[in-house]
Amino acid sequence: MAEKRKIVVVGSGFVGSTFAYTILLKGLANELVIIDKNVDKAEGDALDLNHGLLLAQPMNIYAGDYSDTKDADIIVITAGAAQKPGETRLDLMQRNVEIYQEILSSILTYNQEAIFLIATNPVDILTYITIKLTGLPKEQIIGSGTLLDSARLRYLISQKTDIDPRSIHGVMIGEHGDTEFPVWSLLNISGITDQHLSEHVRCNISSEEKQELYQQTKNAAYQIIEKKGATYYAIALSLARICEAILGNQKSILPVSVYLENYKGIDDVCLGIPTIIGRKGIDEIVNLPLTEEEEKQLKHSAEQLKSFIKQIRLPD
Repeated sequence: MAEKRKIVVVGSGFVGSTFAYTILLKGLANELVIIDKNVDKAEGDALDLNHGLLLAQPMNIYAGDYSDTKDADIIVITAGAAQKPGETRLDLMQRNVEIYQEILSSILTYNQEAIFLIATNPVDILTYITIKLTGLPKEQIIGSGTLLDSARLRYLISQKTDIDPRSIHGVMIGEHGDTEFPVWSLLNISGITDQHLSEHVRCNISSEEKQELYQQTKNAAYQIIEKKGATYYAIALSLARICEAILGNQKSILPVSVYLENYKGIDDVCLGIPTIIGRKGIDEIVNLPLTEEEEKQLKHSAEQLKSFIKQIRLPD
């Protein structure tokens, strides 16, 4: 009998429904539960996905409620409030904290063993909030972090060099947001490190080009939202990649949002950092050999997030 692999997705909006579709295409689970406050939407998505089973992988897909989180291996939370016109980032964060309090309380009634994968923005803050509200071991709680940002960076470098992005190894770290940054000192293209890339005409990236690539990466979501209203394909693939690493105990290194304790002097905050991911969630946070300037940027990112967290009213 095949090993049970059960994934629950809470929130069946653009990201949640696209993630569910991605799980079906990849055949990552044999049981997939969709939970949404709009029950009709969840049921419609489940029915639509079931109609494709003949053309995909055997899977038990259904709309459920929080009691169906019982014995799930991974619970992916994509639910959350969208920003209203004129609403501040802090107001949005406060509303999402309240939404998360309700969701997490409902889940914990039935499951305290699953890996929680957080996708709702601001993802680093909500990953932190999830740890504080649940009291679960920090190894069980992972945010999507800067995995998508790193994929965007590598895509843009691939366009510049005309090289497969899978042969490009570079990472964005820090906040999934305005204070994130690329770790240029660790960039390598199939073993050619940053200090030697300038010797190769094809791989040479000037300081000006690096700055442009960084800005394009950081602002990619704004560009997509302006053109079509939301981002969901690539983040769904990012979430599926994390699930794949967990369920397969792959010990893959992925830049996800994790709780930091004395990481280069940074404490009590969640940031996107390359992390070894396996069946129990976080296996180990990678101690990156950053330059002095990069450490400074990381600390700045941490302080920015902490300043927002201090303004949030956490429930008792």
